Amino acid sequence: MFKPKSAFSGFSVSDLAAAKRFYSETLGLNVEDDGVGMRLHLPGGGIVFAYPKRDHQPATFTILNFGVDDIDAAVDELARRGVKFEHYDSGPRQDDKGILRGRAQNRGPDIAWFKDPAGNVLSVIEGRSGESQ
Repeated sequence: MFKPKSAFSGFSVSDLAAAKRFYSETLGLNVEDDGVGMRLHLPGGGIVFAYPKRDHQPATFTILNFGVDDIDAAVDELARRGVKFEHYDSGPRQDDKGILRGRAQNRGPDIAWFKDPAGNVLSVIEGRSGESQ
């Protein structure tokens, strides 16, 4: 019978040193070296493994969602730290900050997307159950 002891997710990056600086200094996560890659210690106790890949292709989907209590405060703080938020031309429109106001449009939570140095998509999202309320 399949009985795993634990589970974790992983993703690739093009430059491990740049990714380590971004996740530790810009996002404030606890990051530790782990063999050929690094472990990202996520809020709430999860761990994600990031590893360098020579022919890295950025994920075309959101690989990490950070639940927050106040999306405006989170976006403002990350912008002060140099994060650039995505503005997509198709689908529902984001505001000038890059926040999709899903609640006001009855389209789900408020969310804003940004990328890590390898081009992988991340988000801050307000009010997800099981995360920040």
